[in-house]
Amino acid sequence: MNVSLQIRYTNKRLSVVLAELVRSIPADGLTLRELLTRLGERGLLLLVMVLAVPFLLPVSIPGTSTPFGLIIALIGVSLITNRPPWLPERLMSCRLTADTVVPVLERGARLCARIEEWIHPRLFLLTHQTTIGRINGVLLVVSALLLMIPLPLPFSNTLPAYGILFLAAGTLERDGYVALAGYVMVLLSIAYFTMLAVIGTAAAQSWWAG
Repeated sequence: MNVSLQIRYTNKRLSVVLAELVRSIPADGLTLRELLTRLGERGLLLLVMVLAVPFLLPVSIPGTSTPFGLIIALIGVSLITNRPPWLPERLMSCRLTADTVVPVLERGARLCARIEEWIHPRLFLLTHQTTIGRINGVLLVVSALLLMIPLPLPFSNTLPAYGILFLAAGTLERDGYVALAGYVMVLLSIAYFTMLAVIGTAAAQSWWAG
């Protein structure tokens, strides 16, 4: 897949890009490759945001967190290495139905419209340096791996999804404070899963001891 990782910023807000995309979706849907092409030069991080949107409620979505998390993780690796992401041809050719993708994009556009009221370029230290870009990529990978864990528990998808959303949005809109909010959500996600691991280990030890 020949996709440049050099992000060139445009005047179009994310909500406008997504709203325009919704209006252009064919009735028979489109492939992931076509979706990336329509998202344009900021497509990879926009795709990350779109994939995070279904998980922003405190419930688990069976069967989707693992493949979506894998795509996000691969994009995160590409940010770390500054190379185009490797995405399997079978995945790129997968057809997404209009009934599936349009509601997600519409919800994403509404969400972006709300956060754009207070998001704007600032604190470039957390968005514009090569080293920090790699750190943000690492945090995206960590969040994606947590998202992939198939736990039917409240917040197991929500916390990593918000970390992914804020990191991607902060990078795209050059807003270091939004990226910082992503760091906080990643830390909360790690703390949450660590707590679950401790509780699970203690329960297992108690069961074996009994």
